[in-house]
Parts: sequence; structure tokens; C-alpha cells
Amino acid sequence: MQQQEVWDADAAAAYDTPGTGMFAPDVLGPTVDRLVAEAGGGRVLEFAVGTGRVAVPLAARGVPVAGVELSRPMLDRLREKAGEDELPVVEGDMATVRVPGEFSLVYLVFNTISNLLTQDEQVACFRNAARHLRPGGRFLVELWVPQLRSLPPGSSATVFTAEPGYLGVDTCDVLHQRVVSHHVRFGAGREATLFRSEHRWVWPAELDLMARLAGFALEARDADFAGTPFTAESTSHVSVYRLPG
Repeated sequence: MQQQEVWDADAAAAYDTPGTGMFAPDVLGPTVDRLVAEAGGGRVLEFAVGTGRVAVPLAARGVPVAGVELSRPMLDRLREKAGEDELPVVEGDMATVRVPGEFSLVYLVFNTISNLLTQDEQVACFRNAARHLRPGGRFLVELWVPQLRSLPPGSSATVFTAEPGYLGVDTCDVLHQRVVSHHVRFGAGREATLFRSEHRWVWPAELDLMARLAGFALEARDADFAGTPFTAESTSHVSVYRLPG
């Protein structure tokens, strides 16, 4: 499926979960705090801005925010929260689309770079971020670390969440670094809904090489937005890359 098909009207309608999940204050608060600090008082650009989970509260903190978004339904949901004057968005592919102006920070949160399904597209995304930044500007990427040690030998699937009313299963293509996440939510009786999304995973070292190809150098890497040290056991990372000043 194309990304436009994945992030359709149904996905957009179910995306926001105010106060819970990735919208929980203990998740969203440190994210916005870190981005305010990284912006350094300058303009910022969010690739794959979605429904504005991060961009809207960031703009409310006085940071000038612009966005890029491929999905029209997601953008329509964003427009229910913020107008074009408050949060301008260019509709298009974050690997190629150009937004007017120059920025101090470009950021990609919640694993979104993995929505680009080829290495070439992911490299192009880094280069596109560099095109938008002023000298010394930063590109921040939040991404999960592939947990292939949890994949049983000979198996191509692993359960990543099992709780009442919800089952999450990843099916993996190790050769091509592809994973399809299957989110099954159960209703009454036999009722169930399925949402699937495909991703290309990227190891931190591969991400660093993509950054170098675009002219960036790694400035910092933490396990999360709160600044927890990144270790061999970390399941995610927040990496900040910087252009020469």
C-alpha cells in the first residue's frame, strides 16, 4: 500500500487519543520541551506533521512552526486545531517537497522516517532536511531500535503488545529491513478491527551514515526526549544531527 492509502480518513479519525498513549502528558511534555530547546528561538519545520500532535503544542509555546504532510485526511484533522496562518503546511512527500524559508530545526518524531520504505528515500529525506536549514541548523530524528533478538529462530513474526482489547504483531522481512505492524483491536463478541502499516527499519549506525551523506554530524543521542542515556539495551533513540556553522 502507498502511504496515502495507509493514512486514510479512518486512520486520521482514530489517530488522536487525547491524554493517553503518545498524547499522554509524560510523553508529549518532554518532547515539546526538548524541541523548544533545540529550536533556540528560531523557526522549526516538522516533517510528517500529521494531525499536529507535536506541532500544535509547540506553536502554543511561541515557536514558529511549519509542516509537511502527505496525507490529506491527517492534514484536515490538523486544520480543525490550527489555521494556515498559525501553522502553515505544505502537502507533499517529506523526502522531496520544499517549504519556503529557512529553519533552525527540522524534526521527525515517533518513528516517521521509517514510513519511507527504501534507503534511497531515507537518504533523500536527510538531504531535504539539510536544504531547509540555516548554517549550524539541526535535524532531530526519533526512531525505534530494531528488536531482532526477540524474533525466534526460523520465525518472521513477533508479538510486541498483548493486552485486553488489543494485540500488536510485527511481521519482519529481515533481508530487506521491512516490518509490517498489525494492530488488532477487539470489540464486543467477534468484532475486531485491523490497522496495518509498513516500515523500513534503520539501525543507528546506518542513520548516522545517511546524515554524513547529507553533510550532517551527530551532535547528541539519547534514549528518549527526557535525556535518558542511550545504551545497548535502549529500544529507541532521539538523535540530533547538526550542519556546519
